[in-house]
Amino acid sequence: MSDAEQNLQAILSSPSYILAELDTALLARRELRPVRLQLELLKPEMAFHEHNIGSTIVVFGSTRIAERVELEKRLATDKAALTASPADAGCARAVAQAERLLAKAPYYDLARQFTHLVSSRAQNDGHEYVVVTGGGPGIMEAANRGAFDAGAKSVGLNITLGTEQIPNPYITPDLCFQFHYFALRKLHFLLRAQALVVFPGGFGTLDELFDALTLRQTRRMQEIPIIMFGRKFWDQVIDFQFLADEGIITDADLDLISYAETPEEAWNTIASFHRHEP
Repeated sequence: MSDAEQNLQAILSSPSYILAELDTALLARRELRPVRLQLELLKPEMAFHEHNIGSTIVVFGSTRIAERVELEKRLATDKAALTASPADAGCARAVAQAERLLAKAPYYDLARQFTHLVSSRAQNDGHEYVVVTGGGPGIMEAANRGAFDAGAKSVGLNITLGTEQIPNPYITPDLCFQFHYFALRKLHFLLRAQALVVFPGGFGTLDELFDALTLRQTRRMQEIPIIMFGRKFWDQVIDFQFLADEGIITDADLDLISYAETPEEAWNTIASFHRHEP
């Protein structure tokens, strides 16, 4: 092979010769972050448009509040470990936590029932009040599952994390997205939201809740009801009344939040807020 022929092969195999749209190494470069942000904005936006999705109901909640049978298995495993090591404080703590999680198993069922109700009553044409979750396990799975049970569309906005994960199996396949950037994911949660329903959860749930509360408080998003499921839990987690009493928020800010204990109560709050018939 001549020098020219060798050089041609080097040219054809060089990364510089890859079409820019096919060059994943290029897209991963720090300088291309604005392009990646735009792609994460446009990809779901185009899919929502193609599916004619006009409005959504967003459901947040813990990944750890699973179906009862799964939580019972976890408790049994933790109890067995404690039996094997009765003096281990870590094992005792794991059992206590597993028991508390098992007590929250009804929230999985309530989330599933709520989204089944919403999807059955409001998504007759498949375009309005489409259920949106973070696409993961736990409460998110339950919410997508309720829509799945009703034969309705639902959306999953998954995120790449340090630990391996896959989407729950109840999301509409063409409406399951994987994000790198939390900011773009949050944007898509709220762009079309007509209600935010928040089940008990941890840091991620609190982050998403306060993001929405701040945007509502500052009037930077559309008016929607923010419904928190399980007032006893939430009153222990966040003392909103204390914040108002201290003057840190206004009394009117308390009206941004509603509470519900049943799917029907949550649905009636949404229907009343948007003046629909329950």
